[in-house]
Amino acid sequence: MIILKTYKGRVLFEREGELIGADLQGLSLSGVCLQGQTLTGVNFSRATLSGADFSDADLREAIFDDANLQALFAYSANFDGSRLRNADLYCASLFMASFREADFRGAQLQGADLKECDFSGANLLNAHLGKSNLGGSTSIQGANFSDAELRGVVWEGAHYDEHTIFPAHFHLEKQDLKFQSA
Repeated sequence: MIILKTYKGRVLFEREGELIGADLQGLSLSGVCLQGQTLTGVNFSRATLSGADFSDADLREAIFDDANLQALFAYSANFDGSRLRNADLYCASLFMASFREADFRGAQLQGADLKECDFSGANLLNAHLGKSNLGGSTSIQGANFSDAELRGVVWEGAHYDEHTIFPAHFHLEKQDLKFQSA
């Protein structure tokens, strides 16, 4: 059984099994642990999920528009086809997560760990992948951006390596990216 509570202890949602398709928009769920859960199609729009743990979770087609995902833990999570428009993923730990065909338009990813993530076909139009407020860079070593929309992305010294894959039309020499050997 899954029980989600607000910081005041009021039960918000209780259901046997998974939260597939649940409407959790606007809720304050900071620090919630949904590790390994099936959360396909869940609407987290405008929710506060700072410090939440979605490691190994199935978040395909989930909606995170305007959500606060600062310091999110989502190692190996599957966000394929999800919407993260204007989401705040400041300093999120997303190592090996999959974002195939995800929509990151206007998202904030400063200081995030995006190592070995798959952004194949994702839309990162006007996303910000630059330095955090403390000068920490976004790590994109080994990330796959093949066929991704990267117009307007702010890189500001993000770190990549020889395993990072950029789209064929991407002009690496015109970006403020820093090479970091393995």
